[in-house]
Amino acid sequence: MAVDERRIAILGAGQIGEALLTGLLSTGWRKPDEIVVTVRREERAQELAERHGVRATLSNTEAVSGAAMVVIAVKPQDFDTLLGEIGGILSPEQTVLSIAAAVPTSLIEDRIAPGVPVLRAMPNTPATVHEGVAGLCAGAHADDEHLALAEDVLLHVGSVVRVPERYMDAVTAVSGSGPAYFALLAEAMIEAGILLGLSREDTTQLVVQTMLGTAKLLRDEKMHPVELREMVTSPGGTTIRAIRELEQAGVRAAFLNAIQAAMDRSRELAAGEN
Repeated sequence: MAVDERRIAILGAGQIGEALLTGLLSTGWRKPDEIVVTVRREERAQELAERHGVRATLSNTEAVSGAAMVVIAVKPQDFDTLLGEIGGILSPEQTVLSIAAAVPTSLIEDRIAPGVPVLRAMPNTPATVHEGVAGLCAGAHADDEHLALAEDVLLHVGSVVRVPERYMDAVTAVSGSGPAYFALLAEAMIEAGILLGLSREDTTQLVVQTMLGTAKLLRDEKMHPVELREMVTSPGGTTIRAIRELEQAGVRAAFLNAIQAAMDRSRELAAGEN
């Protein structure tokens, strides 16, 4: 099977899969005729073809044929069926990038043709607005060249952190689940603003913009969180009073325990436990 070095197949164009597709096209890194996507329903295929100009199909085997990069973006429960379809037709000239949570590279390698390079990534939900972050690791047959290619793909929906595979469960716990932690914090702060008499609309804007601005300071100015917290905290002022309440309530310890619990659950799922 001849492999087209520029062709990419995205198997499972759901929320993250379509975000990746949009990122690759919007930057001009790939043209619509260089990408093929797969879906489960004909109506969805038609919708994607009309919106993005790419070829969309219900056939995973058709999509994989000739693709240099095969991105697996299906749900973990659909993995067995998918690998049963494409496993035997993949070749070592192709690169497989899995963005399914809690599926080890070894499990994929066991179900596909020998020698095929496999990489695993854990992007998070902000990838849908091209502000995500993904942990990336290599399987047994993937080298730096394959890592660089996978990184190139993922950089179109955010940033990338390379880690050994043994740390992917920690990545899942910190950044994969991370948006939910921030959403919970935002929810609590908005409710507090309403309790203090602000309208829901005003307090939502105050909280969301404060979170966004804080993130930009930490990222763009490369500030340490302690540095930023101390910059906002005046002696005897309002912030230190609030921080004292949070520390007395055990918020820091609660986050440590919560993220540890998330990592433990990720390991359970990777081991096939329900």
